[in-house]
Amino acid sequence: MIPVTPKPEEVKEEKDTTRSQAAQEAKEERLEVSPEEWEKLQEELKVWKERALRYAAEMENLKKTVKREKEEFYKYALEQVFRELLPSIDNLERALEAAEQSGETKALIEGVALTLKGLINTMEKFGLQQFEVALGEAFNPHHHEALHVEETEEHPEGTVVRVYQKGYRLHDRVLRPALVAVATRPSRKKESDSETQEASSDASQEHKSQ
Repeated sequence: MIPVTPKPEEVKEEKDTTRSQAAQEAKEERLEVSPEEWEKLQEELKVWKERALRYAAEMENLKKTVKREKEEFYKYALEQVFRELLPSIDNLERALEAAEQSGETKALIEGVALTLKGLINTMEKFGLQQFEVALGEAFNPHHHEALHVEETEEHPEGTVVRVYQKGYRLHDRVLRPALVAVATRPSRKKESDSETQEASSDASQEHKSQ
């Protein structure tokens, strides 16, 4: 008897048929439970549904609470800072009132100076510090803001020659850079004009002496 090799199409069709029969048998297979067990399963399902709904409601309430607390935190984050600044405001008001009654500017100046010192001390308590800029210090774009350049020979080029406003640093971060003027060399044209004027002045003086 001669063996016959099935064609690939026939093999594929046979596999598909086997799978279809297995799926049909699995579909027809049913799990039979007693009425008592069915009622028990329904009760457990009800309990888990209630737990899921309660959990979802708790999560929603938690989100609202966190959002509300976050808003409250940002709203009153500076409460302690302002509380520390109130005495300085009181001192300024007292200094103005005393100056109006006495008419002495010296007392007003002293009162304002003391209040300014108190303000600076309060700011330092919260990490805010002034930083001084020395004349002749190299320009640093991270700490300084150049308002303009100034031609001069007194300081090296690229250094600070004038300070218009102090800078402030909050902890390690520059909150406001210092406003400065930066030195630059005089232009050649001006140097040439200056030399010409000096030469003319010398020639004039020689002519007068003759």
